[in-house]
Amino acid sequence: MDIQIIVTIIAGLLLAVSALGTIYPVLPGSILAIGTLLGWAWILGSSASWTMGIIGMAFAAIGWSASAVLTGRNLKKQQIPSRSIIVAVICGIVGMFLIPVVGLFVGFGAGLLGMEFARRKDFGAALRSSGSALRATGLGILVEFGMVALASSMWAIGVLWHFFWR
Repeated sequence: MDIQIIVTIIAGLLLAVSALGTIYPVLPGSILAIGTLLGWAWILGSSASWTMGIIGMAFAAIGWSASAVLTGRNLKKQQIPSRSIIVAVICGIVGMFLIPVVGLFVGFGAGLLGMEFARRKDFGAALRSSGSALRATGLGILVEFGMVALASSMWAIGVLWHFFWR
């Protein structure tokens, strides 16, 4: 089997993993997509692979940046300190092992709510601030997933262009 075909198959699998990584943040989503597209373009070396790989990398980078900006801006707006985020992440990791599949999200949300309640001493205010932060995080995840999916579509067009349309 030709090395270009093998690399293309591996790239497709890694792009699928990167899409999952944007939803389940234990996996490196956008970073993996960017690295995969760069490696795929480099190894194939055609104008098709470089053109679509660069466009795909740009989409993944935009999604990664937008996710960070959306989440970070909301956390600053809600004045949620780093300490609360760190505890929420630790609770998310613990939750991941206690509750399969959804434990990361449940643990993160519970940890954030608990820290915000301890800090604010008002359950309503803690619920509003942590709910707002979780919505922003969800929106960031959705944007990042959409951009990695778009980057994967650019890869698919590049595959067709490289192997069939030249």
